[in-house]
Amino acid sequence: MKISLFSMSLKVYRSLFIKNATALFLVLGFTVLLKAQHQEVPEKPQMWKGKSKSFYDTGAISKAFQYGVMQGHFRYFYMNTQNSGELSDYYANSGGGGIRYETAPYRGLQFAVSGFYIFNLQSSNLGEVDTWALSGNRYELGLFDIEDPENKKDLDRLEEFYIKYNWKNSHITLGRQLINTPFINLQDGRMRPTGVEGLWFNVLDIPKTKIEGGYLWAISPRSTVRWYYMGESLGLYGVGVDAKGVQSGYAGHTESHYVASLGIHRELGEHRIHIWNFHVDNLFNSTLAQADLSFPTSNGKFIVGLQAIKQYGIGVGGNDTASLRYIDPNSKSSVYSTRLGWADSKNQFTLNYTRITKEGRYLMPREWGRDPFYTFMPRERNEGMGDVHAIVAKYTRKIPSSHSQATVMFGHFKLPNVLNHQYNKYGFPSYFQTNVDLRHSFIGTWSGLEMQLMYVYKWGLGNHYENQKFMFNKVDVSNLSFVLNYHF
Repeated sequence: MKISLFSMSLKVYRSLFIKNATALFLVLGFTVLLKAQHQEVPEKPQMWKGKSKSFYDTGAISKAFQYGVMQGHFRYFYMNTQNSGELSDYYANSGGGGIRYETAPYRGLQFAVSGFYIFNLQSSNLGEVDTWALSGNRYELGLFDIEDPENKKDLDRLEEFYIKYNWKNSHITLGRQLINTPFINLQDGRMRPTGVEGLWFNVLDIPKTKIEGGYLWAISPRSTVRWYYMGESLGLYGVGVDAKGVQSGYAGHTESHYVASLGIHRELGEHRIHIWNFHVDNLFNSTLAQADLSFPTSNGKFIVGLQAIKQYGIGVGGNDTASLRYIDPNSKSSVYSTRLGWADSKNQFTLNYTRITKEGRYLMPREWGRDPFYTFMPRERNEGMGDVHAIVAKYTRKIPSSHSQATVMFGHFKLPNVLNHQYNKYGFPSYFQTNVDLRHSFIGTWSGLEMQLMYVYKWGLGNHYENQKFMFNKVDVSNLSFVLNYHF
């Protein structure tokens, strides 16, 4: 049974202000805040935003350590999910913190290490399976360890551990690190982002051009505390079904040893061009071309975005046995995304459209990152789909005087029928989604303090055949997030 947005909202606020009074006490007593880690894909990762300084080469190893920089980060995250009817509702309070240290350069070399710990301060039973949908929690468990729902305090991860060589403005980094690309990225925010292990370079000394890329052999996805080889990480977030409707068997059976990626970014006046190639050993190759165009006017600028992605299977798709493959080695898919909009110093409005064609499912491990499409909205993805039409309107209002920002998004996502397994990997019905995202940065005494409140609601528009598994944590559901962080 469906419930109205108004009654759903009442349930959310009742849960937030009554059932979870302890959570509110923690919020009021917590003195550390920060916005969720959502960044546009071309942006540099900014997970550590505390004190920094311009380094100079020290000429001595001891001085490189002596003049290094220490940064800290505390984070609190409250999340509440309300499903319709008799389906289970959930909430969770998570808190944690971390430290990062990076040396000053010595003959161009730098060393960095960072780690983060997480505690489940209070939550519902996140390991419990809903009796109607026969499925478990989807959102709140992602604040902790999706592999161990009962683990509430032994949640820590060595997040960065690398050595970097700098020449002029460019650098190459070896070890565990944070990167942001269209296909492997920080993701839209839980407690900690996705980290990678490998060799990654950034060439920044060519005028108006940036070249980046590398070779990656391990990954620690968001919502985990372990590090995995690339193929080993597939299936941690759920596997869906194959094209015949049988549960996919690739989890724990995928042979893929590395990812090789190359990105080229070029400035052409007010315009930006991005080209990426993403090669996943024994699985697939994806190529992205994107143009972000800007046309200044007397009081702002017009925005145009064009994006195309082509993907095809390679090798044996992850396994010689067809039932254990992640992808059909003969598969192909195409995605086209566009953006039109207008912006000035305080406002930005865009109308965005994405088409995933009938050529095949667009596949990209959810463990590695969020969708790069212009129509992406936090708390949902269109990966695993084919024959999709998505249209999203986004409006952002910045209030510089109060260091605040408000964003509203409305999206309509027309997906294949839930029983069309060829194009619908996760049995997701068509839906309408709305997001309201409020953010505030503090200054003065509370400098370094930031806050975010985000409310999401998704209405089901497609036929779910009275089967609760096609609704639970998917449609006719609300999600409320309150994030507090402090960087120093």
